[in-house]
Amino acid sequence: MELMMLEFIRPTVASTVFIFSVTYLLFRAIYNIYFHPLRGIPGPKSWSATRIPFIWALLRGTIVHDIQKLHRKYGLVLRIAPNELTFADPSAWNDILQAHPGQPQFLKDPTWWAKQRIHTDGLISAIDPDTHARMRKALTPGFTTRALRSQEPVIQRYVNLLVERLSNMVDSASAGTEPAGGAAELEVDIAPWFNFTTFDVFGDLAFGESFNCLENSNYHPWVEILFQTPKMATMVAGARFYPWLESLLFSLIPPSLKKMQRDHWGQVVERVRRRMNYEVEREDIMSPILRENTKNEMTVDDINGSFMALVIAGSETTATVLTGMMNYLVWNPQYLKKVTDEVRGLGGDETEITLDSLRELKWLNAVLTEALRLCMPVPWVLPRRVPNGGGVVAGVTLPGQTLVSIQAYTMHRDPNNWYKAEEFLPERWLPGAYKPESKFYRDKKEASQPFSVGPRVCLGMHMAWAELRLITAKLLRAFDFEAVAGKRLEWESLKTFLLVEKQPVFVKMRHA
Repeated sequence: MELMMLEFIRPTVASTVFIFSVTYLLFRAIYNIYFHPLRGIPGPKSWSATRIPFIWALLRGTIVHDIQKLHRKYGLVLRIAPNELTFADPSAWNDILQAHPGQPQFLKDPTWWAKQRIHTDGLISAIDPDTHARMRKALTPGFTTRALRSQEPVIQRYVNLLVERLSNMVDSASAGTEPAGGAAELEVDIAPWFNFTTFDVFGDLAFGESFNCLENSNYHPWVEILFQTPKMATMVAGARFYPWLESLLFSLIPPSLKKMQRDHWGQVVERVRRRMNYEVEREDIMSPILRENTKNEMTVDDINGSFMALVIAGSETTATVLTGMMNYLVWNPQYLKKVTDEVRGLGGDETEITLDSLRELKWLNAVLTEALRLCMPVPWVLPRRVPNGGGVVAGVTLPGQTLVSIQAYTMHRDPNNWYKAEEFLPERWLPGAYKPESKFYRDKKEASQPFSVGPRVCLGMHMAWAELRLITAKLLRAFDFEAVAGKRLEWESLKTFLLVEKQPVFVKMRHA
């Protein structure tokens, strides 16, 4: 009799739980669509009702493309989740990211920035403004234009090594053969070589030791692990929207993946420890911290946490812009010729090509600025939280704790902001473009903020510009580049997992 009762109760309890869950989710969706404080903001009902469409786009890597389509349909202000809006209005840069006197800042969303279990907070992940300001004060001296002057020989050395390695490859490709037209030619995927260079530069300037990617013509094992970090962080963030799912996810992580995470953190700690225990003959990023950290602005944990993120932020992002730039240049040979003629017109030998000599080159700067617009390595500025007292973004009054983000990818391709918005047109950044008779006169240049704005503006902006200019100039002086028929990469097809997930960019190259 008792067994019969148990058999009857089991399905009844299960059915009750199922019905209750479905009913709750249904009522929650109805509330989110029709009664939520954000109900008046345009957006698809499916995204407004639940986080699931957002998370699905996030995990597929199509988030910026999906949101771009939605912005085109619904306008510059878009509801992409029950409690989140995204903006493609240029005024959102200042409204969300700038500090405004007498008003609390829009803080980073912990869903994305709360530290993972074995890590410590660093400059990029610090949510508290005072903590961030303390760390930034200690780190800033290593990233100034003055510091860059003492760091230039290190950057020059690795860029020269890049040219040497590629030159050797061109020579090897034609060894023992008579090249057509008398010029040795090589087809190569140029994307990894930009990564090799930027990671080696940052490794040397941050830790006093290179990753030796250029020396070995291959990725350091740790760098290969670093490439997985953005995708893993995306998965963690997606799970954090449902705490029970986050707990389940961490319980299911295989031991091999946990070991990889520990090894990754251990690499940072060990490299920081080694750098702190010896002197370098020239200034690097760590030097001011060790010399001037008299008030303990940064603890060892702060340094570890900061440099873990800076390795990617100071390397992968610059390499992405260079890759995108080269992809656009070889398929737009008229601009490739202009910038090549300009850098070769400097004359002299390679020792005379300095950062100062490149700073004012109009076509070089225009090409790189256009690449930053179309190939921004962080195409989606992650959410901030509206302060408890509420706030106004792009003219929209919002309740406290609303999540707000900026869609740079959408803004950079919006025809309302740019003449022929999706085309690579570097002349839009030349001095003549600012004259009323120019077809680019109405371009909203303020829409493009590749280094962000406000208290968290990119700390490594000067270093990034130095690498962008020097790598581009020395490659174009040393080699002739050409597109490879049938192997065009459509940049707009690339997926985004916090950063752009690059694909091969094949080019033909020969000695200049």
